[in-house]
Amino acid sequence: MPFIIAALGALAAFYFFVIRARNAQHMASEVLDAANDVRLAARRFGFRRQANVHPVETIEEPGIAIAALGNAFVELDDLPSKDQRDALVIALAKHGQMPSDEAQELTVLGRWLMNECGSPDQAVPRLARKLYKLQGADGFTPLLETVQAIVKAGSGTLSGKQKEALDDIRRIYRIK
Repeated sequence: MPFIIAALGALAAFYFFVIRARNAQHMASEVLDAANDVRLAARRFGFRRQANVHPVETIEEPGIAIAALGNAFVELDDLPSKDQRDALVIALAKHGQMPSDEAQELTVLGRWLMNECGSPDQAVPRLARKLYKLQGADGFTPLLETVQAIVKAGSGTLSGKQKEALDDIRRIYRIK
């Protein structure tokens, strides 16, 4: 009888470790898929990373900077919602005159760029300066319309961090 109980215990332990290993494999493949999504989005929009240069400094398309700023703005909200993320995709598609799936890929790339800056607080001024270098004052209108779409999809009011971010953007664009 003790041998049967020991054998059943060994089988249960083996089954437990097999299930754990399978779950770990699924998690690892999801992480690799996420990295692949960023890589494919970067390739699609012509983004190339250069050695010894911050990724934000290598942005050549204003749409990428606006997507990254939009992601940072969503993350600055106290409780970002799926509606705000969807509003970001819709605003990018509208202002970038692109299909929704391309706008979704653009948000993936923008989120990665925002994360490369360290935090949304650090990303806003860096990305706003880059957008200003790329388009000058013309970049402010699509950015502002994107931010307005995000705010409308959320609570309808700006959080404290979002107000500070807008103040930073106004200062960079020299708007009083």
